[in-house]
Amino acid sequence: MLNKIDFDLLNDIVSTPGVPGYEARIRNRIIEEIKPLVDEFYTDNIGNLITVKKGTNNPDGKKVMVAAHMDEIGFMVSHVDDQGYLRFIPLGGFDPKTITSMRVIVHGKKDLVGVMGCKPIHSMSQEERNRVVKLDEYFIDLGLPAEEVKELVKPGDTVSRRQDLMMIGNMLNGKSLDDRICVYALIEMLKQLKEVPYDLYAVFTVQEEVGLRGAHVAAHGVDPDFGIALDVTVANDIPGISPDKKVTEMGKGAAVKLYDSGTICDYRMIEYLTNIAEENKIANQTEILPAGGTDTAGIQRMAKNGAIAGAISLPMRYLHQTTEMVHEDDVKAMVNLLTTAVTNINQFDWAHK
Repeated sequence: MLNKIDFDLLNDIVSTPGVPGYEARIRNRIIEEIKPLVDEFYTDNIGNLITVKKGTNNPDGKKVMVAAHMDEIGFMVSHVDDQGYLRFIPLGGFDPKTITSMRVIVHGKKDLVGVMGCKPIHSMSQEERNRVVKLDEYFIDLGLPAEEVKELVKPGDTVSRRQDLMMIGNMLNGKSLDDRICVYALIEMLKQLKEVPYDLYAVFTVQEEVGLRGAHVAAHGVDPDFGIALDVTVANDIPGISPDKKVTEMGKGAAVKLYDSGTICDYRMIEYLTNIAEENKIANQTEILPAGGTDTAGIQRMAKNGAIAGAISLPMRYLHQTTEMVHEDDVKAMVNLLTTAVTNINQFDWAHK
């Protein structure tokens, strides 16, 4: 059982850039960690990192796929103007009001720190003051002469966010915890495991934030019998939200997904994960997410005969904002539930109706 968060490893995972379609740096960092923990690993054509741990009691060749996406929301440079300011497009979903003055890293010929700029309030009309700044009104200021910017940066270069990871009370707070906290959890699961009954495919997927693209390819290639996605979910346990809209709550444990806008989770997987959590006294709660989806959908649908699929979700505040927040105890619960579930998956009666 995981009892302590490895803050240094998590910080490294969170800090390593990897926006959708450009995950090479974070993939290479993950490979450093998992190499001694698995029997084999490979990268498919779209960029998913697929690791394999062979089962010890598997005459029928059963496969279990567990996936966490390694991409983070970010941007791509679309234009460099004559003053050296950068315009950009989003890679993934952003709430525009949260990015004012946010520090970013532009990955040009070298990494350059910049600031998300927009018109200051002193220069805004009354109408402009009364509305939220639109995403296309922002620009990136690198603090360099235009000639130097144009030498170092071109359209197509990617942009990631720059934030420090820190503890705030019992909470981990930083950027890109969606979904790097689950990448961390998947690595910790591999460290905790001794033997698995069925062949385990621990997959670090790409391009989830732009449409679950990596999970579709990985599930089609692996063709799992069982699937568990790891992702974050909304914790609306904040002022101004009624109890029926909370989805999940911080500190109440890992969430067993029942539903999101892309998936009706398999009732057998829901029952299995819930039973395992209760039997092993692992803190848990349920999740019904009205809007938003995860890699669960890709795993469930893209296996050649479909997969018995579900998800373990991590409650999060301030999702897709400048900094995101998760409870350290929920992270431990996710790792412990996942490890126990993968270890005992052959003990459940999956044929029951």
